[in-house]
Amino acid sequence: MRIKRENLLSLARNTVAEKVRYNKSIVSVYLTGSLLGEDFLMGGTADIDLVFIHDDNIVTSREILPFSDEIHIDIANLSQRLFQQPRSLRNDPWISPFFCLNPLLLHDTQHWFEFTQASLCSQANRPEYVIQRARSQYDEARKAWMGLHSNVAWNAEKLLIYLKSIEKAGNAIALLSGAPLTERKFLMQFAQRCNAIHRPGLAEGLLDLIVAPGEGISSATLTEWLPAWTHALNSVAQLKEAPLRLTPCRLPYYLRAGEALSSDYPTAALWIMLRTWTLAICHLGDDAQALAMWQQACQSTWLDV
Repeated sequence: MRIKRENLLSLARNTVAEKVRYNKSIVSVYLTGSLLGEDFLMGGTADIDLVFIHDDNIVTSREILPFSDEIHIDIANLSQRLFQQPRSLRNDPWISPFFCLNPLLLHDTQHWFEFTQASLCSQANRPEYVIQRARSQYDEARKAWMGLHSNVAWNAEKLLIYLKSIEKAGNAIALLSGAPLTERKFLMQFAQRCNAIHRPGLAEGLLDLIVAPGEGISSATLTEWLPAWTHALNSVAQLKEAPLRLTPCRLPYYLRAGEALSSDYPTAALWIMLRTWTLAICHLGDDAQALAMWQQACQSTWLDV
């Protein structure tokens, strides 16, 4: 069955209506992310990104609600207190850009969203705020990078930090021309952001940090790794303390996207694979089979651990 944007928007509205009916602390709800555009599917899967603003303490900052194998709802819960000083939020690299990027308002009380958006977004794109948002990601990337210079042996945890530093550095560049890049489309859209600031060479430079310069990755190699990657994600999803990002309903979101990208955008597929596979290995310490297969894949790149 073809997944239509209108159906997903209807699901989002129904979810919000159900939540608001039983939770009177919800002040406002808005939809953001890929569903705001037409290109919202990847590998036939999508998530619905909702942000709930509450007037009291937050019990959990994030919720993942399964709907089907192809669709899940990703909810971020934020406190209203966070928005009491809108000017300070203009420096936030994640809240400010998406809050000001014409999100779809699904629920609001006493015109809270309209008032807050006017206060926060009126000057959010002034150069000093753009630079500060980018600098915050640069500082985090540098901190992560410096943390790699320890005496601890190179392992999955270190590789995860390494990949995180690359993501932060990439988003420092992306923020100079728009919102930060999200995980599945990170390498698909990074070159566009480099072109937007007239620095196209930065895209190749970032790729050289993931695969050996000039070598790239082939779709055939990614296909060979697919069973081992799938095994690792399925294994970690069964753990009682599995990371929220790798809960069972999110596995098709990654796996099918990786498969879909492997032919035309193999490095973008590799990014999704490396990030999720390495995170899984960090939680599968005693799974020798999963570790061995992951190490073999790393040996095929220059990220050998």
